[in-house]
Amino acid sequence: MEQTNQRAPGGLVHGSPYLLLDLIAVLIFVAVGRDVHGHADDLRGLIKTSWPFAVGVVLGWLVTRQWRNPISWSAVIVWLVTVGIGMILRVVTDQGIAIPFIFVSLGFFALTQLGWRIVVGRWLRWHHRAAR
Repeated sequence: MEQTNQRAPGGLVHGSPYLLLDLIAVLIFVAVGRDVHGHADDLRGLIKTSWPFAVGVVLGWLVTRQWRNPISWSAVIVWLVTVGIGMILRVVTDQGIAIPFIFVSLGFFALTQLGWRIVVGRWLRWHHRAAR
């Protein structure tokens, strides 16, 4: 992943669209998982299943200060915090976990949270070279 500065003039930060991508990854993960396991398509169930991972995303962003440079290697920490905190909160709230679920979560969030950063980083690098 490329180190890029996502700050706008005047110190405004452009991290929020990137945070949204990480949160969308959580919603996709949960929606697909609930569908595969035959759970009802209701908003309450989606929120109940999503919130532990969403908290993990937000904590990961806070720990790494990801908004300063969302296209960086610190995203690996965001990925691991998302899954780790998500699993801990699921256990604490009696939602349950299983070893295969942990591995599926690690794989899915690696593909999404790290994947979009790789794609955006390469695009930014290409765009920067093309602008020269």
